[in-house]
Amino acid sequence: MILMATDTMQSVLERLLDPISRSLNPASARALVEMEADPVAQKGIAKLAQRCNRGALSPRERREYETYVHAGNLIAILQAKARLYLKRHNRS
Repeated sequence: MILMATDTMQSVLERLLDPISRSLNPASARALVEMEADPVAQKGIAKLAQRCNRGALSPRERREYETYVHAGNLIAILQAKARLYLKRHNRS
């Protein structure tokens, strides 16, 4: 059952992200690959991660941290698609 849910989620993500992949060009792919969270966000994420590892997140902090994690996963997928685009187009 979990495998099916994961396959469904992957399929949904592929359908949602495919238009973004098709709109990549060398400049946008490079920009996406180089994208990082700003230092203030990075510091906040690190603080929440430490509190999470200690089991010390409030419900509000847990929701915030989960939002960062989900957004980070989505960005990582987009960056992987951008790296693949650059590899296929011999532009790294």
